[in-house]
Formats: sequence, structure tokens, C-alpha cells
Amino acid sequence: MPKEYNPEFVGTVTKYVFVESPDITPQHLSIRAYEISQGVMIKETCFGLQITGMPEEVEKVIAALREMDPYHILVKDRGFPPGDKRRCRANLGGARPGYFGHEFEMGLLRHISKGLKAMENGVKPDEKSVNAITYHDKPLLDTERLEEIAVSKSRESANKEADTGAAKSETTK
Repeated sequence: MPKEYNPEFVGTVTKYVFVESPDITPQHLSIRAYEISQGVMIKETCFGLQITGMPEEVEKVIAALREMDPYHILVKDRGFPPGDKRRCRANLGGARPGYFGHEFEMGLLRHISKGLKAMENGVKPDEKSVNAITYHDKPLLDTERLEEIAVSKSRESANKEADTGAAKSETTK
């Protein structure tokens, strides 16, 4: 029977605040957030902040932060509050699963910033600019090849377990 989940932060939202600015660092954001926050949880990260609290308070803090550099401070919802046992690496071990997604998204922020500025100035994107964004430097892994790798690794793991189990039973005889 699965363990019952009891949320710690009922009624709250968690937002990521990404900063990709030549003038503002995550530390600048966190200092400003602490100055204006009232009862929200703020965590400084390598990419910006994670803010958790009642929705209206979180939005108030984010609005003030974005005033600092609206083109280079961007916001994204987070599905889980900090420390959530279902996602926290302290409970799961290793890197947090979403980290690699953030790393990828950070590479896109300069393009989004440029587009936001252009839109405000009434400039429409041209085909060359849109196609200039490179999402992957090397070819993607084919799904069939990925499945082959997963199956072979699974077999290797099963064989190792079987070998270890046989070796243990031999030593106990």
C-alpha cells in the first residue's frame, strides 16, 4: 500500500525566477526579494530564485523583481514545493531531475529576452532570426537506439545480480 502523502505547504505556489542578465545576479534578486517579501520562502539558486508562498504574495514579489530588468528576469511555475519528499534530492539522492531542463532553458533565455525587446519595439521576427536558434549541437538519439541501450543495460544489471547471488550462495555452502 502506498504511503499517504500529506503536503506541508497547502494552498501555496512555487515559482522559479530565472535571471539571464548582464547587470543582475541571483544574489541581487535574493536581496531585493528579502527586502519586499512578507512570509514567502525564498531560495537562491544558480539560475535565480525559487519562491514559495501564498499566490498573491508570490506574484507581488515577482512583479517587483521583474521591474529590475523585465527582459532578463523570467518566471516559470514549479510543480512541487521545496523539500517535497516526492522530488527532493535529499530524499531521492543525486541531481534533482529537473536540473538538466533548467540548464537547457537557460540557454534559450537570451533569445526570449531579445524577442521580448523586439516585440515591445514593434519589430516582427524574420525567418533567419527564428531559424538561428539551435536546440541541439549534435544529432538526437534515436528512440529505437535508446530502447536497445536500456534493454542491454537492464540485462547487464540482471546478469550481475545473478552472478553476485550465485557467488554468495557458493561461499555460504
